[in-house]
Amino acid sequence: MNNGLLEDLKYKVFRSGNPIFLYIGLNAIIFIITALLGVLLFLSGNGSGGVAAFVGEYFAFPADVSALPMRFYTLLTYMFFHDNFFHVLFNMLWVYWLGQIFMNFLNTRQFHFVYLAGGICGALIFTAAFYAFPVFRPSIPAAYLIGSSAAVVAIVVATATLVPDYEIRMLFLGNVKLKYLALAYVLLSLIGVGSANAGGNIAHIGGALFGFIYIRVLRGGTDWSNLFKKKPKLKVVKNKAYNPSSSKTGSAIAQSEIDAILDKISKSGYDKLSKEEKETLFKASNH
Repeated sequence: MNNGLLEDLKYKVFRSGNPIFLYIGLNAIIFIITALLGVLLFLSGNGSGGVAAFVGEYFAFPADVSALPMRFYTLLTYMFFHDNFFHVLFNMLWVYWLGQIFMNFLNTRQFHFVYLAGGICGALIFTAAFYAFPVFRPSIPAAYLIGSSAAVVAIVVATATLVPDYEIRMLFLGNVKLKYLALAYVLLSLIGVGSANAGGNIAHIGGALFGFIYIRVLRGGTDWSNLFKKKPKLKVVKNKAYNPSSSKTGSAIAQSEIDAILDKISKSGYDKLSKEEKETLFKASNH
């Protein structure tokens, strides 16, 4: 592989600070490594199923709560493993398409929070459903969850909740508003609860609920992602005269401006924003 291309990929994934490239890169790398290990096992005559069994045993999230004390870390690890090429491909395409829109309005910290917390919420809903519904209980000892779908759906629904009338062009369908795209995704997941991948579809619903609730709470003025934000250290400044005109509540003004812009997007779409309004959103996303 060309060294320049390799360095460019390394920069985008690990040093650019863009969470979209980070998650796409991590998921792709882990999938390639596990797939190649499967090929090596197959060529050695041991079959390729050993890798899948190992991942399911140590990195997938179990439905059985009695296994969680020893496998608590799987709340995070399960999101970075996929069972086939199309599973990881479509998840990462959703991250790329909707993630860019998400990052137009919100910031990197919020993306990380929605992605990871959405995945965790999906896993918890998955386990709760297996205990709540009798039809799933016989499968609890062997059932496990794998894949980033719940995290991805959290990003999709959060973005659609934030800017529901934002349109994207889709093959064969033309321009589609995000609210209809997210609704279709959630509806298909609800229907899929009756399929062989019931657990995965239940996790989708958990991720979708988190994405929706997060944005609704954010619009109300509370950002859950700030729970993990470091508070700035207090500084004492001596001999500085107080100037009332400089004590404007910038954060409150910025929030009111952002709310007004988001309302305009909901009614008219992102393309109707002025250059100044787009710049305001961009600056706010970097705070």
